[in-house]
Amino acid sequence: MRIVIAGAHGQIARELGRLLVAADNDVAGLIRNPDQAPDLEMDSVAPVVLDLENSTTEDVTQVLTGADLAVFAAGAGPGSSVARKDSVDRAGAVLFAEAAEQAGVGRLIQISSMGTDTVRGGQRPEGLADAMYAYLVAKLAAEEDLEARAALDWTIVRPGMLTNGDPVGLVELAVDVPQNTIPRRDVAAVLAELISSRRGGGQVLELVTGTESIPDAVASLPVAL
Repeated sequence: MRIVIAGAHGQIARELGRLLVAADNDVAGLIRNPDQAPDLEMDSVAPVVLDLENSTTEDVTQVLTGADLAVFAAGAGPGSSVARKDSVDRAGAVLFAEAAEQAGVGRLIQISSMGTDTVRGGQRPEGLADAMYAYLVAKLAAEEDLEARAALDWTIVRPGMLTNGDPVGLVELAVDVPQNTIPRRDVAAVLAELISSRRGGGQVLELVTGTESIPDAVASLPVAL
């Protein structure tokens, strides 16, 4: 399979790239900073320097043409401005999905975040910082855009609070799960399992550390179209 990952230098994305390459997939990774290219090459992921904030749909479509599957793992990052949370986490995701549709990519997996439902309808939980509110609003808008794209077989994954701890290999993966943490490497493993199994199509799935093995958790999901 040819797979393109947006935000390919992020911690989850790099681990996912390694897993996909190990499974004999042809993987390309979109990065904004050309200095990150050697890291991807070390992972046997083909770097593509492309800034989603300053690219057209045609630019991204060209990269995605011929891909079987796309993964949106990009994000402005925790120290970014409110404006960049909108331009990357929302607008970048929308651009990527639009390009995937135009390129004829069959499936798109988008990494979102737990908590997006708390800002639905313009609600703002008490005490939520401006930056986190902007982040959740952007992620929710990206989710809603993707859910409306009938031409794509999509899956949205909402991880809980991310950690850099060692992978546990046990998760809870469902439409609604209790708040919990999850190691980034376990998130990557779940994404790789979703891709290889072709399960989870048309679903918004929350993901945290739990008690079920990753293969078993994914096997309980419907097969993607």
